Amino acid sequence: MSDHSPLYIQNSLTREKELFTPLNAPYVGMYVCGPTVYSNVHLGNVRTFLTFDIVYRYLSFLGYQVRYVRNITDVGHLTGDSDDGEDKIGKKARLENLEPMEIVQKYTNDFHDVMRIFNIKSPSIEPSATGHIVEQIEMVKQIITRGYGYESNGSVYFNVRKFNEDFPYGQLSGRKIDDLLSNTRVLDGQDEKNDPLDFALWKKADASHLMKWPSPWSEGFPGWHLECSVMSTKYLGNSFDIHGGGMDLKFPHHECEIAQNAGATGECNSVGYWMHGNMLTVNGRKMAKSEGNGFTPDELITGNHKLLERGYTAMTVRFFMLQGHYASTLDFSNDALQAAEKGLGRLIKAVQALKDLAATASEHNPDANIDELAKRCETAMGDDFNTPILISVLFDAVKLINNIHDGRVAISANQKDALQNLVHGYFFEVLGLQLEDDASGDSTDEAESLLDLLVQLRSDAKSNQDWTTADSIRQALSDLGVTIKDGKDGSTWNRD
Repeated sequence: MSDHSPLYIQNSLTREKELFTPLNAPYVGMYVCGPTVYSNVHLGNVRTFLTFDIVYRYLSFLGYQVRYVRNITDVGHLTGDSDDGEDKIGKKARLENLEPMEIVQKYTNDFHDVMRIFNIKSPSIEPSATGHIVEQIEMVKQIITRGYGYESNGSVYFNVRKFNEDFPYGQLSGRKIDDLLSNTRVLDGQDEKNDPLDFALWKKADASHLMKWPSPWSEGFPGWHLECSVMSTKYLGNSFDIHGGGMDLKFPHHECEIAQNAGATGECNSVGYWMHGNMLTVNGRKMAKSEGNGFTPDELITGNHKLLERGYTAMTVRFFMLQGHYASTLDFSNDALQAAEKGLGRLIKAVQALKDLAATASEHNPDANIDELAKRCETAMGDDFNTPILISVLFDAVKLINNIHDGRVAISANQKDALQNLVHGYFFEVLGLQLEDDASGDSTDEAESLLDLLVQLRSDAKSNQDWTTADSIRQALSDLGVTIKDGKDGSTWNRD
């Protein structure tokens, strides 16, 4: 790692670019707020998780051992904009006449499918809120013991003003207590609170609430903010390196997390670097259902949307998103997507041409400038994961490849290897791009359907204790570069 250029990260807490210095190098702990699984994945989700996929990939590329934790929110997220309303998953279960955990499983599977389509790597650990109810109750007890939580009619609330006497509340979002109070509306349930600014740590459930658990205070459910405090610290410790999510989570969710962590442990600023990805727009307008301009990933790939001229492959969309810095807004348009499609095609053509390049120079040719290209790639990614600049450097590599191919520049065998390592490393490993078939994706869909079928046949063989068949299928897929991962929710596959 010392052989690489330094890495600077824009810290949302300090609003400065800071030199990345892990607490316990070469280990890095990273927590990212995952999806609330009550609806289909939207493109804003894809961009957020793509952002941290790049962070995960680049840190691993540098040689760090990353423990990446990304949670599943399957309880505690209310429909109201405060501590009121129905749990979103419970509401969806009522509408679809299903058990809440059926809703959770359905949309968790959908989320994983979308992540796989866009080649977004799985985290090291993917815990769920419902799997950590006991730990959440224990954190509430700790917060109460330290004097920052209080019980009211079976619910427990965090005392924001009391906390602000000891720790600065609002640092991350840059908000002040008095400003927050003046902008706070009186909502149902706030008569239970000592102060309108206080937020729920535990909510007493009424008789109609589907998802509830026993606690010292009532039969109820945890507040939405609590789960991330619990799961991040359980798997990464009270202090860890990176915490990320979408810009919309900065307040109140992440602000409340900071307060909960400090309220439970007495340690302030337990996260080294806060990172937030920015939002998407469409033709200059915010992407939203109310605007009629929200695409699902399926609509974007199939082109089945009134604002799309046609469909675009998953890698085209991924490449397009990487052309904008994660902290900047990104505007979708047909022109922009088609330009990205052409640019990706140029890159892919160069990647494919690499293997056929002839090494015609007997010794190192300084005109090739491969070392300079490598340095520029490191500098780009070292500047807060600046993928747009990295891509521009890769296009300079494309020019070099074309010049070598056309005989205008000669390179040695060692330089050819260095160029291949450079382009392959940043194209495949860092940017996570893949070589695709034609834009329709038909052959890809057929191949994936066959792989799904083989994995299901293996699962059936295992259920029938036909271990010979199960092992044969696993080995055959392994020979094709496909790895099967068995989990409690079934088997999944990934291409190596």
